[in-house]
Amino acid sequence: MRVISGVYKGRPLKAVPGKSTRPTTDKVKEALFQVIGPYFQGGAVVDLFAGSGSLGIEAMSRGMDQAIFVDKHPKAIHTIKANVAALKLEGQTEVFKTDAFRALNAVAKRGLRFDLILFDPPYNTVHYETYLNEIAQLHLLKKDGFIYSEHDISENLPENHECFSLMKQSNYGGTIGITIYKKI
Repeated sequence: MRVISGVYKGRPLKAVPGKSTRPTTDKVKEALFQVIGPYFQGGAVVDLFAGSGSLGIEAMSRGMDQAIFVDKHPKAIHTIKANVAALKLEGQTEVFKTDAFRALNAVAKRGLRFDLILFDPPYNTVHYETYLNEIAQLHLLKKDGFIYSEHDISENLPENHECFSLMKQSNYGGTIGITIYKKI
């Protein structure tokens, strides 16, 4: 696993030990950032269900200034911290061991808003529309900000939402679906 573009291009990243996470492939990462970027002039990203933190780190490599990584699994937290330290990003990042829903409420209480929300939960474990509604209700996404979700293709994400427009919905490799929304 590696950073595929930007200032940290080619730098290796550690994967979470075991089979509890599935790293996002380079092909899917490139598809994501071609739609929303591919590069940024600053900004803030929150990586929910972060696993190794590779998606949030990729966003930082491409120009985001700040990142918050959220995962509830100790092995994932350890891996995120190791990857952040290897790239010397500690001053620009926060890492939280907590549930993603709880994290959304915590960042809202702090008045934080994001340019990009990365949402890659374990397949078939969450109700995506519930999270979209919470993000909208808490006003966590800046105007013209993006939500990226990776999911099993059998999971149906809403095509319409009162606060977000659908930018892209695609399948990769026959099993992986990606959905990208933009704040309207």
